[in-house]
Formats: sequence, C-alpha cells, structure tokens
Amino acid sequence: MVITGSKNLQIVNITLRILFQPVTSQLSRIFTSIRGNHDEHVLPSITTEILKSVVARFDAGELITWRELVSRQVNGDLTDQAATFGLILDDVSLTHLTFGKELTEAVEAKQVAQQEAEKARFVVEKAEQQKKAAIISAEGNSKAAKLITNSLATAGDGLIELCKLEAAEDVAIGTTGKP
Repeated sequence: MVITGSKNLQIVNITLRILFQPVTSQLSRIFTSIRGNHDEHVLPSITTEILKSVVARFDAGELITWRELVSRQVNGDLTDQAATFGLILDDVSLTHLTFGKELTEAVEAKQVAQQEAEKARFVVEKAEQQKKAAIISAEGNSKAAKLITNSLATAGDGLIELCKLEAAEDVAIGTTGKP
C-alpha cells in the first residue's frame, strides 16, 4: 500500500497487484547487481515513485472517474521503469483506492445534502400540484354554482321543487324500504 497525495492535496491510499518475471537473458546481471531481491527492493521503490508521480497528476474526483486511465498510466510507467532493471511486468492492477477520512466524510455529507435537496424539491413540487388541484376544483365548483344559479333563474323554483321531491322519495325509501 502506498499513501500519497492527489493534485488537490487529498490523501490517497493505493494498493497495487504486480505480476512480474525477470528477463531470462539478463538473469546473471540481475542476480549480481540486485542479488535477486527485486521483489523486496526494486519493485517497492519504483512502485512508490511511479504511484506518487501519476496520482499527483489527478485530483480526487478524477482518480475515481478516470481510474482506468490512471491504471494504464501506472502500468505504462512501471513497465518502462521495471524494464531498466531486467523485469517484465505481466500484470499491474489497482486493487484498492481509498481517500482520507476528511474527504470521505465530505463526500458523504454532500450526498446527504443532495438527497435532502431532492426531498425538498419533491415536497415543493407536491405542494404546487396540490395547489393546482385545489384551483381546478374551485373553478369546477364555481362553474357548477353558476350553472345552478342560471338554472334557477331560467327554470324558477321548479328545480328546487324537483330536488325536494327527490329528497322526500329518498327519505321514504330509507324508512320503509319500498318506493
């Protein structure tokens, strides 16, 4: 695991998995110069150097969204550097990428704030829809009242008498059970 800083000075913890093999034609040089300790001395040294260099080019958000690009750059730079030590890198993978506690807390707080804002937008939209429904209902009631008023004006008390008769009939049916 390497701890380094991003372009926007956020702490980044990165873990790499590296699969490698020595260049067979350079085995004697490798064992005489580094005594075969490439996995203890060479790789940790160049890995830390390359990771710090590559990660410093990106801010924290870019490290997440462009993780594949970051991985390719680390792979390319490490492969080139390892070749100078007679090593072939078969696979280099970013296996773990986390950020400092402060950034993690800030991201979580931002997500909570976004959810609260979305909830508030929903409440406002719901209130607006209820307001529109109330206006439409009031307009409908107003039109119905105007129609009744117009009917009374043109038909006179006949409509009222009809309503009284219908109400009396409903009462009679309710008490006797027969029409």
